[in-house]
Amino acid sequence: MAAIYSGIHLKLKSPQTPWEDKLKLARFAWISSQCLLPNKEQVLVDWCTHALTGWYNQKVEFSQNVLEGLWCYLDDLLHSRKLHSLLKQGKTVSLRLNMAQLLLERLQECSRVGSKSLVCAATILSVCQGILSSPVLSSVFITKYELMVDLLAKLCSMACCELQQPLLTESIMPESDTCQDEAMSEPLQTPRANSKDTLDSPADQPELDTNKPASKPNENHSSNLFEVLLQVLSCYLAVQRQQANPNRVFTLVTNQLIQPLVLLRHLLTSGEFAPSHTHLRQPLCRDIRVKIDSILQSALFPSEHLTSYKEELLPSKGETGKRGPGGAKGPLKPISAIIPKLSAQGYCEPHLHYSVKSNTLSLLFKFFLESYGKGRGENEEEQKMLCFYFLMRLVPALDLCLDGDSVSPAKAKQSVSESTGQTSSPDSPHSPESWSLALLSVEFLLSQALSADIYNVAADRIRHKQVQLNFYRALGQMLFNQAQPSIPAWYRCLKVLLSLNHMILEPDLDQLLSSAWVNSECMEARVQRARQLMVCSLLQTYTKLRQIPRLFSELLSVICQPALEELRPPLLSEAVSVSLGTCLLDTPPSQCLEICSSVLESIRTYILPELVKDEKEAEKMDIDGGGDDKKSKLNVDQERQDASLKLFSLSQLLHAVLFSLKTLDNASPLPLVRQGQALMEEMQQVVKELLQVLPREKRIKKTPRKGKKKMDHKEPERTTVLWEQKTQEATLLLRYAWVEVDTLFDIHCGKYISPDSDQEAAVHETGEEALSNAPVQTRIESLLSGDILPAHLYPSPSCSPMSCLLLKLLTLQQMKRVMLDCNLPCESSTTALLNRAAHFISAELKLEETPGGEQVWDGQISSVNSSSYVVAHWHLVASNLPLLAPYLSGDDAGCIANVLVRSLSEQSDGGMDCPTSCLTISLISSQLLQSLILPELPSLLSAIVCSLAQRIYGVLLVAHAPKVCATLPKIQEDGSDASPSSAKLVEKETIVEDILASSKTGDVFVSLTDSQTKELVNLIQILTQLNPDAMNSEDLASVFLLLFMMLTSASCQSDDRPDSEADAVFQAKLLRILTPLVESRHLKSVLKLIHAGSLLQAAVSSLLWHSNSGRYRATNSPDWMDLIKAVQDFIRALVQLIIFRNSSVQLNLNQFVAFLTSEEKPSGHNVALSSAAVSGKPDPGASISSVHLELASLSSFVQEMTSNLGRSKLMDQTLTQMVTKVNATLGPAVESVIRPQTAGEAAVQPVVVLDQAFVVEVVTVMLHCELSSLSVEEQNKQDGTTLTLSHMTLYQSLCQQILRELTSDLRPMESLVSYLHFLSLFYKAAEMTRGDEEKGEKELDELYAQILQNVQGLLKAPWLSPKDICELEPAVQELLRHLVEKSTAAQFKLLLLMIREGLNTGELRAGNYREVLSAVTITKLLFCCQLPEPCNKALWHIAPEIISAMVFLVRASGLDSSLTLPFTVPTVTSMTSLLRQGEGLFTNPHHVVLVLGALQSVPLDHLSPPVYQSAFLAVHEALFAIIQCHTQVLSNAAPSFLNVFYRLVASIMQEGRQRGDSDTGSDCDVYHKCSRLTQRMFSHIAATAESFTTLSAFMVAQYVTELQKVTLRPDVKLHLTEGIYQIMDLCMEQDIKFLMAGLQMGVREVFNELYGSYTHYHKAERQGEEKYTV
Repeated sequence: MAAIYSGIHLKLKSPQTPWEDKLKLARFAWISSQCLLPNKEQVLVDWCTHALTGWYNQKVEFSQNVLEGLWCYLDDLLHSRKLHSLLKQGKTVSLRLNMAQLLLERLQECSRVGSKSLVCAATILSVCQGILSSPVLSSVFITKYELMVDLLAKLCSMACCELQQPLLTESIMPESDTCQDEAMSEPLQTPRANSKDTLDSPADQPELDTNKPASKPNENHSSNLFEVLLQVLSCYLAVQRQQANPNRVFTLVTNQLIQPLVLLRHLLTSGEFAPSHTHLRQPLCRDIRVKIDSILQSALFPSEHLTSYKEELLPSKGETGKRGPGGAKGPLKPISAIIPKLSAQGYCEPHLHYSVKSNTLSLLFKFFLESYGKGRGENEEEQKMLCFYFLMRLVPALDLCLDGDSVSPAKAKQSVSESTGQTSSPDSPHSPESWSLALLSVEFLLSQALSADIYNVAADRIRHKQVQLNFYRALGQMLFNQAQPSIPAWYRCLKVLLSLNHMILEPDLDQLLSSAWVNSECMEARVQRARQLMVCSLLQTYTKLRQIPRLFSELLSVICQPALEELRPPLLSEAVSVSLGTCLLDTPPSQCLEICSSVLESIRTYILPELVKDEKEAEKMDIDGGGDDKKSKLNVDQERQDASLKLFSLSQLLHAVLFSLKTLDNASPLPLVRQGQALMEEMQQVVKELLQVLPREKRIKKTPRKGKKKMDHKEPERTTVLWEQKTQEATLLLRYAWVEVDTLFDIHCGKYISPDSDQEAAVHETGEEALSNAPVQTRIESLLSGDILPAHLYPSPSCSPMSCLLLKLLTLQQMKRVMLDCNLPCESSTTALLNRAAHFISAELKLEETPGGEQVWDGQISSVNSSSYVVAHWHLVASNLPLLAPYLSGDDAGCIANVLVRSLSEQSDGGMDCPTSCLTISLISSQLLQSLILPELPSLLSAIVCSLAQRIYGVLLVAHAPKVCATLPKIQEDGSDASPSSAKLVEKETIVEDILASSKTGDVFVSLTDSQTKELVNLIQILTQLNPDAMNSEDLASVFLLLFMMLTSASCQSDDRPDSEADAVFQAKLLRILTPLVESRHLKSVLKLIHAGSLLQAAVSSLLWHSNSGRYRATNSPDWMDLIKAVQDFIRALVQLIIFRNSSVQLNLNQFVAFLTSEEKPSGHNVALSSAAVSGKPDPGASISSVHLELASLSSFVQEMTSNLGRSKLMDQTLTQMVTKVNATLGPAVESVIRPQTAGEAAVQPVVVLDQAFVVEVVTVMLHCELSSLSVEEQNKQDGTTLTLSHMTLYQSLCQQILRELTSDLRPMESLVSYLHFLSLFYKAAEMTRGDEEKGEKELDELYAQILQNVQGLLKAPWLSPKDICELEPAVQELLRHLVEKSTAAQFKLLLLMIREGLNTGELRAGNYREVLSAVTITKLLFCCQLPEPCNKALWHIAPEIISAMVFLVRASGLDSSLTLPFTVPTVTSMTSLLRQGEGLFTNPHHVVLVLGALQSVPLDHLSPPVYQSAFLAVHEALFAIIQCHTQVLSNAAPSFLNVFYRLVASIMQEGRQRGDSDTGSDCDVYHKCSRLTQRMFSHIAATAESFTTLSAFMVAQYVTELQKVTLRPDVKLHLTEGIYQIMDLCMEQDIKFLMAGLQMGVREVFNELYGSYTHYHKAERQGEEKYTV
């Protein structure tokens, strides 16, 4: 056979053999082991490559199918396992150089747009992949660097064509659209300069979506292309790093690679291609971008080229110019080679060119900073200047022309010569389409410069002739000369320039304030956000410079400049106001007062003359008349309008400054007090002058005190023009601010003399002076009567909403002034005046229906308008209720209550979408309801209760059945007199009669629809939030009886869902509100009308009637179980009340007991309990719910009585008799419930669907009651008789059933908990009732062993999660406590043996971690139990062994990270519990040190956030237990302790680092919580300074070493920094010097920054700012 196949080589070379046969023979020869050819693999590869090159060189001819077959054959060869195994064994198989050229030509064909290659591109790519996957085969490319460059260039071009091809077939997007999209996608915040992914994945260029489907052929081809590209990039990068000549690498990359690489990077980053390519995986795209970045950075900015960059960039001076020439060919000029390549046309589509260039320039600057920006020692300044000069060359490349003398003459010539050699971009920077991209790049360049700290202000001024300052100023001038206020990046550029040096923008401060603040017209949200950040930064900068008055001086001049004021945006937005307030708190008070004086001076100098001049001119025109008067009058009105708007802006600014000012106090120096007093006098004079400017009819308009409200509605009012309205608003705002500030100064500063105090006696002032100078009573009277301004209760054409609100605010402040005088409020006239003022402030509160949802107000007075006035008015009233309430009339209180109730009951869901900082009426009402104010305001609370009652009555009147219930019509008749008292609205006796009648007959008086039920539920929810103890007895009785009547007499009818649980939900809510009413202190008013026993009977009876009528369907639903729990809580509360009142206890309880135990309950239910087993077949739904209700009522009733045993002998006797009687009924009922389950009866019984946990709970209550009753007999037992339980057989059978089912299958958590509770009580009962000693002891031991065995089996059940085990632990601990409470030595030994066998490392290694976990859990719970003294001694005697065993378990489980959450964390938690319980009991500190060693093994790396949080918390709590309970160990074990803590710190710094878009969400909350725990541990370590003082420097060094490796998220960094500050407090001066000298260079810089912030913030705050102390 071998001889036959040996001629294949000749046949392959023979021209007579058809090519189809040759191809078949070649395939056979490759796969056949019987074909013997010397060096067969090389022969076949050579034959195939020779055939391919011959065909493409036109030396041989064959068909297209053969050509494709040859390529596929070569692909199969290169990817075959056989070839790769031979290559691994060392056999050499090589490719010829012409094959590499052939592949490059084919890739060139595939990359051409519209070309049709003869061979599938996927096959060509696969061949390339096969070649590059083997080092031996890839040598054909790797050995020749130029081939590798060509290969990479071809593949990049092919990838770019692939991404752009779908776009090229469509119409090219216009340039304006592209730039508009870029502008719309700008991020709002400045890019992080330190983040590596700033340009990789900016906010405006999202990553590719991996979830969108694409066509399969294109998907396979594209995926293969980019995988091959990544492989080529990796190979090329390795080859490039091996090149010895960096100039050669630079030249080839610049000439051939930079253009396709940056285009590909831009396309992958921005996603500017059709959706058919979005299947590309994000990791693949990210890996390609990282490789491209590495290639560009290492090729363009190697360390060897630093000299070339210096020669090209740095200006020639001295010796620097002599070092220039470096060889015969002249020096390399890298920048002159790079920038023209990026600016050249043709390598990408025109609409992409500018975006590619701008992004690349920013990227190059980032690479330059990383490569050359970190010099050391003397070279550091030179390196930073080099970076700056590189920045200077990049900005003109963005087509931005900077004017001015920012560049030295030599550099200017270079820039001109370079710019003339560049091809001009069609995207002119002067066209609006390119400004967004240009500004984004400038912003990034400046942010990087700021972050790299390349601008040293002092060095630039002293040694470099301010070249940087001049350049930045020229850049700022360009930004102002060609302002783009509609682009957010424009504001951010200004913000970064301000951060670099405020002197850059100082000469153009007025232009900055005008363009970027006062006159910025664009109101788009993103632009507003950027503008606010810039303004806030401006305020903060000048605050730090202590030059805030200088800033305000320029601001005032800009505001007062001639301009159309109505086009200006609001001067103070919310964010700017907050920032201004914060800055003014850090400003010296004298400067704040100086600012206020400047504002007043501007008003008097610029605004008042305009208003007065315009008024005189208007009067003159009215007298003269003439043809041109209309035009002149329009001009005058326009000027007045502009002046009034400027006046309002200035008033708003002054108001904000005054309200942020630190008030004068007794510690204020006298010059400051005098300055404040002068300011107040000047401000008062300005207000007086403004009042004189107002039209005469607005200043004096007498309004009679009586009948004023009617006149406001009937008299025709004069319509106010805009300038009058704004002047009035500004005057009121200034007056209101004056009054409030004057009051504060007067209260807190004894040296301050109010300008009003000298004029209190002057009561004969003119109308203009009354508002300012009259006594306080006269001023209130003037405000209320309208002597100064019309006192409107609500907005009108002559009184704007803001003016109306300011009038009310001013009145409120005057009320405060009156109340501050101790004598005035006692006078009757003053009280009447205050009543009128309170009515004026609170009157006309009303809710208006708006189609857009709830009205919203941002809290700024300047933003009050007709829409937000209602919210602002309600906020004013609600926030001042303690002040207003004593003076409110009944009608006013009722109006406030109606607004509160209506806003909460009718609130729309749209109000939830409002911004968090905004207010709505429902939000204010909700906060008022939850506050502690209402209980202190009984009259208002009574009005709210009355309003709620009225609305409930209104719903019931609509829904009631007149022929059945006579109460509601009577209520309607009694309420017709409109009396506000809720006591008069209710005929309580009639309601009681109807309640009792309904509970006896089951009649439904009220049938509620869905909408009515929803309205009542909303009202009940409001009532739930009121404090019942604050209600008066009449209100409480009315509300309680009304709600109880709804419980007994109302039914919910759902039209859509007849089987819904609407009744159960509604009645559960009623019972939930009735229960706290029962517990209130004023329920005695209800018990005077109806006995407590009757209430119990009526409640249960009405529920049974509902059950009998079939209204309860799903008895296993959560709503039904909620109703059952609500019934039980109500019964317990009422029984508790009966027993605590100790009045007619026996009568009330006997009444309810008789009802529960009788068979004369609602018809159809007498078959439900004791006779259920022998009855017929009732309605299953009705009988199930009835049984459930009665068992719940009986159990809760008897349980509450049992819990009150021991109060007195007489009470115990009464309660014991009732408990015995109820148990006698409860026992047979429960037996009938569980009998079908135990006997296996097949009949359909309601008990089948009863919740098993509920049945066990009922039996547990029975057992507890019997044990409580027998406890007295046990104490009196003297004759040796055995105590017996009446239902012992039931208990025993249930116990055996529980022991069988406890570990058999998955069960609900409620069932397991009820099982464990029952076993606890049953074991106690078995101890009390055991008979014969020997037999009883034996049975008890068997029960003990059974319970232990089943509990251990339960804890190791596979269906229990760690969370489930935590929920079971309290019940298991209670069971263990009962087991060991009176255990014998043999029993306790059995428990200890079970623990010892369980704590076995062998079981853990065998994979049975649940076996070990059960023992660990039992151990932890056992140590938490109160044990008998002998057992306690024995347990703590073996505690060291248990600790050692757990340490071994933790170390073993730490090797498997999958066991971290289910096993390691619970074991560490158990060790922590032992450490806490063993405080003072561990005599040997070695055992605590063992625990520290185990904590080192807990995994903290590569965990999911929930698992990481659990592990972190477990280790932290163990350390906390040691530092809290075993401080004596820390003196010797401090290094071990710190090593464990260092693991926590290092892990949270790694997990809490910045990750780009994933820095939000629930996972980040995990790391935030862990960082807070770390801060807490830092503080505990600092508190025990005696153990850690010597190691504090070591801790700081570890921290900064880790900090140097990562960039932390701000929230994580905040807590960690605060924590390390406390450790730095322990460091001595020599420690700081040691750190500064001993740390490495990079770490030292991090420490210097940390120590600087520590000194500036933390240390200054701790020690006090002594330099500012007077």
